[in-house]
Amino acid sequence: MKFVAVTACPTGVAHTYMAAEQLSKTAKKLGHEIKVETQGAMGIENELTDKDISSADAAILAVDIMIEKEERFGSIAKIRASVQEAIKYPEAVFSRQAKR
Repeated sequence: MKFVAVTACPTGVAHTYMAAEQLSKTAKKLGHEIKVETQGAMGIENELTDKDISSADAAILAVDIMIEKEERFGSIAKIRASVQEAIKYPEAVFSRQAKR
């Protein structure tokens, strides 16, 4: 499957990037494609394009705060998780049923 993801924690430092790394590593391990956008202290990095989102099967929103531009994901199935879940249990996040 092809995924896009956004990670964001309240302080926007370590956990945001740790979650992004875990999701990327786990997607590769499971044979999925993924592009991860981080919304941290440095702002939006690796920003997802409309094409990235429209070509994905689902979006993973591993966030503990409100994110910028969430409306971009209105038409795609979503998996919601906390940042800690993405860090500690990334395979479980991928196994969840995506919801519209």
